[in-house]
Parts: sequence; C-alpha cells; structure tokens
Amino acid sequence: MSLSVVLRHTAILSLVTLLSCAQLALAQIQPNDSHRQAALEVAESLRYGHYAETALDDTWSRLAFERYLDILDGQRAFLLESDIDEFRHFEERIDDMLFEGDLAPAFELYQRYHDRAESRFEWLLSAIDEGLGFTYESDMRLDLDRREADWATSEAELDELWYKRLKNAALTLDISGQDEEQVENNLRQRYEGQLSRLRQTNGEDVFGLFMAAVTSSIDPHTEYLSPRQGESFDIQMRLSLEGIGAMLQSDGEYVKVTSLVPGGPADRAGVLEPADRIVGVGQEDEEIVNVVGMRLDEVVDLIRGPKGTVVRLEVVPAEAVDMTRSSTVEITRDTVDLEDQAAKGEIVEVEREDGNKRIGVITIPTFYVDFDAWQSGAEEFRSTTRDVAREVERLKSEGIDGLVLDLRNNGGGALQEANSLLGLFIDRGPTVQVRDARGRINLYGDTETGTLYDGPLAVLVNRLSASASEILAGAIQDYGRGLVLGSATFGKGTVQTLNDLSHGQIKLTRAKFYRISGESTQHRGVEPDILFPDLVDPERIGESSLDNALEWDTVQAVQYRHYGEPWEYLETLRSRHRERADSHPNFIFLKERTELARRMREEQTTVSLDREQRQREVEARDAEQLALENRRREALGLDPLNELIDARGEENEEEPVERVQVTEAAAILADYAELTQRRLAGRF
Repeated sequence: MSLSVVLRHTAILSLVTLLSCAQLALAQIQPNDSHRQAALEVAESLRYGHYAETALDDTWSRLAFERYLDILDGQRAFLLESDIDEFRHFEERIDDMLFEGDLAPAFELYQRYHDRAESRFEWLLSAIDEGLGFTYESDMRLDLDRREADWATSEAELDELWYKRLKNAALTLDISGQDEEQVENNLRQRYEGQLSRLRQTNGEDVFGLFMAAVTSSIDPHTEYLSPRQGESFDIQMRLSLEGIGAMLQSDGEYVKVTSLVPGGPADRAGVLEPADRIVGVGQEDEEIVNVVGMRLDEVVDLIRGPKGTVVRLEVVPAEAVDMTRSSTVEITRDTVDLEDQAAKGEIVEVEREDGNKRIGVITIPTFYVDFDAWQSGAEEFRSTTRDVAREVERLKSEGIDGLVLDLRNNGGGALQEANSLLGLFIDRGPTVQVRDARGRINLYGDTETGTLYDGPLAVLVNRLSASASEILAGAIQDYGRGLVLGSATFGKGTVQTLNDLSHGQIKLTRAKFYRISGESTQHRGVEPDILFPDLVDPERIGESSLDNALEWDTVQAVQYRHYGEPWEYLETLRSRHRERADSHPNFIFLKERTELARRMREEQTTVSLDREQRQREVEARDAEQLALENRRREALGLDPLNELIDARGEENEEEPVERVQVTEAAAILADYAELTQRRLAGRF
C-alpha cells in the first residue's frame, strides 16, 4: 500500500475514532465547582485589581477567545475552520461565562481540539506502522511558522500539512545520521508520548489552559497558578535555586530559554543561551525524551532534579533557522550559591598616549539581599550594595580613573538594593516612581546623605538587563551621573503580586515603574547613550516580544538635580567609539553576526523537503557563518576553523567575543573622563 493511500486510510479511521469517542471523552473532562468559583475570582481580580483599566466586555472577550485558540492550536494544525465557526457562539460571551460560572463552552472547545489531536496522532502512528519509505526527492517546502495562517477548511488540507510535517521530522532525523528503522522508532516514540500526555489531560489542565487565555489577554505577566503550579512557585521562591538555573517559557510547540540565572549551573557550563529551544530531555544515561509539544510545567519537571545529578538536553541554538541543527549538552544540577551571584570587581587598563588609564569594572549579576538577616536587625548581612561598596573601596585604593557597573544579563531582584546602590554614587534623592492601579504614585530612593564614589561613571547593559537593573541605569542617566552603554534593556516595567484564590493563586500586575524623568521603563526599556551590537534578538527576547505587553507611557517628572551633563559629550564620544569599533575584529563580528542572524530568519520562512536541497541550504548558511568567524579569527591572529563547530562552554580563547563590550566601555569612560577634565581645566 502506498503512503498516500495509508494516509487517506488512517485519516478516515481517525474521523471514525473522533466521532465514536467524543461523547465518552467529553463526560470525563468537565469543570467542577472549584473551577467555577476560581473563574469568578479571577474575573473580579482582573476587573478591580489589575493595573490597567480592564473592561471585561465583548471586545475583550473576542481577544480572549483568539488567545484561547492560540494556546490550543497556535500553529493551526489540528482544528478546522468549521470547528472554529461552530464555537464562535461564545466568542463575545467569555466575560459573562466567567461571572456566571459557565465554563462548559470553553471545555467543549478544548474537547474538540483534544479529539482532533488524538485522531491526528493516531493517523501519524498508523502511517509509521505501515512504513514511511520516504525518498526525500521533491520540490515540497514546509512553512516554519503558521501562526498567521488561515484555518484549514478540510481534513484533506490538514492531511497534506501533516504529511509534510511528518516528512520533515523524518528528514531531520535522517540528516542527523539515523537509519530508516531508527527514524521510525524515534518518531513513533515522539508521537506515542504526545498522545499519551494528551490522554492524561484532566479538568484541572483544561481549566488552566482557559485561565491562561483569560489572564494573558490582559498582559503577559498576569497568570493563574493552579494549586500544583502555586506549590512549585512557592518552592522556587522559598528554597535555594536547585536545578540548572534557567528561566524557560513556551514558544509555540517548543520550550525556549529566556534567561540564565547568574552563577547557576547552565551559566557556568556555558552551553545554553537565551532563545535556545529545548527539544529533548534525558536523565543521566537514559534515552532523551522528545519534549516538542509538551507543556512547560512538564518539561520543567523533567529538567528539575537532585543536586549533583546530570540532565541531558537536546538543544536547537537560537541562531538556527530550522530544527536540524540540534546538539546534546550535559548540565550537572546544582544549587545557586550566593557567592556565585556576588558583585566582583577588576581593573581594565586602557592605553593612552599620556599613560594608561585604570578603569574599575564591577560585575553585578543580580540585586540580592539576605532578607532574614536584614529583617532580624543584624549589623552584618550580605547585599548587593554592601558588596559593591566593598569593591569600590578596594578599587579606589588601587587607583582608578573611572568606574563601570556591568549590569549585563542582570534580570533584577530586590528593588531596595537598586535604591541603596544608587546612593553610593549620588547624594540622597529619588530612584524610581511606582504608580498603582488607582493612579497613586509612591517615590522610592536613597535617603542617606553623601556618596562613596563621585568620579567618572558608566553603566553597561544589554537586552537581558531587566527590572531593577533598568531602574538603576535609568536613574544614572536621568541624573546625568554617568553614561549608559550597550543595547536597549529588556523593558520589564511592571510589578506583580501573588494573591490566593479559593482554588489556586493569581499573579497579578498591580503597578508600573517610572523613571524620575517621568518615562516608563515598560516595553521600551532604557536606551543607551552609545549603542553596542547585541547577539540577543529583541524580536525574540524582551518585553516588546511578548503578546499583550503593556505599553510605554509617562507620568509627571519629579524634581531632581543634575550631577553632570554627559549628553554634551556624546557626539565626540560616539565618534571615537565608531573609530575603534569599526576596526576591532570582535565588534565587527558582533555587528555582522547580528545582521546575518536577522537576515537568515527573515529569508528562511520555509524548509525544503528535498534532502539534497536541504543540505545545500544548510551548507550555505554554515559557510556564511564559518566565513564570518574565520574573518574574525584571522584579524585576531588565531588559526582558522575548517568547519563550523559549536564551541559553547569551551575556553578556547583568552578573551571571549563579548568581552570587547567591557573593554570598549572602559575606553569610552576613559574618553569621558578626559573630556570632563579638559572642561574643568578650561581647555574643552
């Protein structure tokens, strides 16, 4: 029997299965009274407690309905247009459903998706059991992203899509060196796993999916947590971070790395980067389990484990444009020790004609404080401010001409530490404004007089600098206290609280951060005075990349003094920076690699299902990346590479590529110190 006949045959069988099982499955997955009460409490929280003025009306209901469809079937691969039309009767009723406790329509829509997906996985498994026999010689191409695609109008249309998907999955494994039997066994295991997980879905799961649509239609940080999820969240907040130290989020069918915990196992290993996708998880020497299509909490459960054990991850690098570029990495689970996150200082020498300038650099991975010791009134306790103060004193004693605070990859932490840390560099004054849902604004800042360091200052940031990091960088910029260098920050300018419900919890956005200038850090982040290229794609990572993120806006500025006028020197500083950056191999590499990655993603919207064509496309991309890397190596006097290899985690260079951002920040600050000294001497 030919494959096309098998596919048609199994499609017919799946429809029969769908019709015969629907009533039985529907009776098994139903909302209960605790779900109905929790839905009402979530709706009340959104209406009366959320920062944004949230009107739960027909317009909002349409947004929530579309969001629910995206959560259920974001790639438009299971449901038909006729299915969607059949359930549009509650498209403008979600607000009423929540307040009335009528969750049945949402559960019924899930059930339709469930039945379609169950039939489709059975269809795939039947095709595999018949033997695939792909030849990989065709002009077919598969769309990589169908989020904006129209819903299929027939089963035949979905059959064609899934035929391509199945062939692509097989081709990906074939290219990795697996024979036909291995390919079929791996695909069978993948789809059996997805089918098994689907069949284990219960009412709690469905309610969670629907609540995810309801809350995320307001903003991406407002979230319903089931009792199980709430317990997991409490454990993460209460205990030491144990696992691999990576923040993950769902990205369609995949789980994506959003950031690494500074000093954590993944950070130390150097084998994961933001926007990497995890497609498989294995324990020690066990087989790797495919996690494509698996729920985020299930993937997290697989990755989490006891300290000292090894987890194996199959990872597709962020820069890869198709899924054939996966590699397996190993990370030893561990706790994150405070010492690994402590601020650390060094001195960078900047060559100048009149003698080397010594620029202090303090790396601040996070804003931390020993809350227990602090609250108990202990005189000695660890905190970011205390550790930075110690490093400042040490660097001053060694003689420095300027100081750089390196906040790259610092995702925030204790707000009080951003306030007190600013106080080391300014006399007392406000740091940030916090506006609540009622429009009331509270000022937070440093209340102690005096400064520890009043010399030339710069803050180095990147796309992963978030929350408290953005508050500190924005305040330094607004006060004119120093320069902000690097790339635009994350843009996380909202505050969440965790509230108990009768069933589960809700993480609710309750307030918003504003700079002392009145500008929000939300969505836009902090724009540096001098921009550096960044390998993190802002379209993939950052607040502006998240659906329904709250917008940037302003409030009234507060009164504050200027400690300097760095903006008057920016034209000269930028000119000098460009001269150095345009000739530095690592800066050239960062800029060109960023542009190449963006161009590849824009051009590569489909993949070929012809093996030779696919190989040519992959080889062409690899050749471009290899040429770029070898141009850099040649300029640095390093031996060229014969092939493109993933050198993550390998200490094969004395100075990593992104180290140039630190040395250039030091050079810019040395220029700034020189220019300000000239002005003071009347020679500007």
